[in-house]
Amino acid sequence: MASESTNPNVDTTPLSTIERQESLKKHLQMRPDAQDLKNRNILPQSNAAPALQATQHELERQQAIDSLKKGLDRRPEKEELVERSILPDSTAAPSLQGQQRELAKHMRADSLEHKLQQRPKPEELLKEGILDEDPTSPTQ
Repeated sequence: MASESTNPNVDTTPLSTIERQESLKKHLQMRPDAQDLKNRNILPQSNAAPALQATQHELERQQAIDSLKKGLDRRPEKEELVERSILPDSTAAPSLQGQQRELAKHMRADSLEHKLQQRPKPEELLKEGILDEDPTSPTQ
């Protein structure tokens, strides 16, 4: 009784049996149904006997492992994926590969621009006989 006098804010009155039953009913009504618990992976999906559920779970796990091993065995090699342009042909870190592709794109654009500037004019091609003078196409 000494503890009751030291903390007057704690309610120590016993609950009656009826109050306990009402509280239990309220909690049971708010309880999620079995299908919701199965969807959230709280209850097992199986309808097997509880003694067999662990074995069933282990069998499903082994089947998944076997399936993954089979898929990995059939997976193409890295070189084949590079040849098919599925993987980039780069030894750079993955975080740098985007910048590497962007740099290569700009370098190709610069190279093309340089080659276009060095291209001979139509008049030069006419003088050398490479281009025929066609009256339907403008030369200037």
